Amino acid sequence: MATQQRSAPLVPGAAAGAADFAEGGGGGVVARGYWEQAWRRFRRDRLAMVSGVFIVLLTFTAFVGAPLAQHWLGHGPNDLIKGGVENFVPVGPWSHVATSTPGQDTLLVLGASDLLGRDEFLRLLYGARVSLEVAILATILGVSMGVALGTIAGYYGGFVDTIVSRLTEIVMAFPLLLFAIALSATIGDRLNSYTFFGIFQHGIVSLTLVIGFFSWFYPARIVRAQVLSLREKEFVEAARMVGNSNLRIMRSHLLPHLVGTIIVYSTLTVAVNILFEAALSYLGVGLPLPDASWGNLLSEAVQFYTLQPWVMLFPGLAILFTTLAFNLLGDGLRDALDPRGGSL
Repeated sequence: MATQQRSAPLVPGAAAGAADFAEGGGGGVVARGYWEQAWRRFRRDRLAMVSGVFIVLLTFTAFVGAPLAQHWLGHGPNDLIKGGVENFVPVGPWSHVATSTPGQDTLLVLGASDLLGRDEFLRLLYGARVSLEVAILATILGVSMGVALGTIAGYYGGFVDTIVSRLTEIVMAFPLLLFAIALSATIGDRLNSYTFFGIFQHGIVSLTLVIGFFSWFYPARIVRAQVLSLREKEFVEAARMVGNSNLRIMRSHLLPHLVGTIIVYSTLTVAVNILFEAALSYLGVGLPLPDASWGNLLSEAVQFYTLQPWVMLFPGLAILFTTLAFNLLGDGLRDALDPRGGSL
């Protein structure tokens, strides 16, 4: 009687396990760590990957490409190119215009940004640098404050939690826009003069402080909620039993569990801060002229967008695509860093 051959049952993950066994040289299964699993999930999200590449290219263009473009074009973003928009005549993209030096022409890649003939292309590039610097620095400041206060409130609870929670509610209800306008009208010139030993442009430090000091309450609330649940876990009790101090428990045992949340929220906060910086500059209380930011480029374009619509289109698209990229990147990171999000 012929022996009937039975096929092996299909076990979920068997192919992946065999691949890991083969990668380990046949000696055993290679275990994947948390960050390797997160990367495998993240790279499947094409929108998040494209957004990450876009952000990297934007950063490179703003900080490296802008000086190169200035050298290639032969003029700076704040240089006045007389003759480019004389008598309110619009200058279209890729236009050669006469400069104040007879016999010399210059190239305006995207036309002029204002009535003084400043180069729209260069001001877009340097405006990207300003927007990224303010948004990233304000995010670092705000998230750092929020993580510190949220961790302390969630870990200690009681009176400390009450104080931090009431302070959070006060800051959430504070009219930040009116405060920024009041600062600009009173001590704005003095604040804008700080450049942190010449590293940053005028106005960046003041914008960073204003936005950062009033954007910590959301990460504080999120971190507090997570720490309230984490402090009751067994590993925290074990750390207390072996004599670890409260500071060491918060730093070495609680914060590592918050890294994923902090990374995801930081990317989303950068997008919000880019919009907020643009709004402040649009209202004239952000970066002072003649330095360029995407917000004051939009503000200047309002005067003559009917004659030169591209001067409003380009900074608007820059803000749109940048904030969209950071939001999509944050969504992708949230799905990748969540251990319950999808199968590997």
